[in-house]
Amino acid sequence: MMQVCLNGPRGAADGASVPMSPGAMADSAADAVLAGATDIHVHPKSPCGQDTLSPRAVAATLTEIRARVTVPVGVTTGAWAESDPALRLEQVRGWTVLPDHASVNWHEPGAEELAALLIDFGVGVEAGIWSGTDGAARFAASPLAPRVPRVLAEVTDTDPATAEASALALLTDLGTSSHGRPVLLHGEDGGAWPVLRLASRLGLGTRIGLEDTLYLPDGERASSNAELVRAGLAEQARA
Repeated sequence: MMQVCLNGPRGAADGASVPMSPGAMADSAADAVLAGATDIHVHPKSPCGQDTLSPRAVAATLTEIRARVTVPVGVTTGAWAESDPALRLEQVRGWTVLPDHASVNWHEPGAEELAALLIDFGVGVEAGIWSGTDGAARFAASPLAPRVPRVLAEVTDTDPATAEASALALLTDLGTSSHGRPVLLHGEDGGAWPVLRLASRLGLGTRIGLEDTLYLPDGERASSNAELVRAGLAEQARA
């Protein structure tokens, strides 16, 4: 599995290649799928370019992307988009267009309640388990864990010299707590490519895109999500 993460919390300051509007996200998603991506993760944006869970922004983003692609499309529910757990639930309850899946970071306040709501809606939950947090332990104890279709193992170590070791430690922490669910392993910034290579060697799903890194494996600036996907698939083939 090669998921493309189109934009993340990045903004206009990160360059024109980062898609910010629903139309730009749809164009980028379509190009990434043509390049070989099989799944999409996107952060809907407010008019001022901030991550948002607002029903209007989520609906516009999903509608535009789905008009261009047929692969599954998922969104973030990160606490940085709405820090108040009660307001976050309220916004998600108001969604009029539902994603195929949504990532829920298990170390964040209100994760259990949010995941339960999404499951009730029929939305697949990607359990976001971050390195350096107690997410793995919380997920292991969660009664919802067996109902989660995929674990999103997120390595927050951005040092290319140590990111692989951090990824292996995270996988060890997950242990059997993944409940046999598929694991998508990825890194970020300097750790993105070492972790992608590790995931490929281990036969795990992975992802790449402008959320995770702005640079190609050779250090050149990436021009698009599609270019990163092509590079990611080439790295997979060499693993």
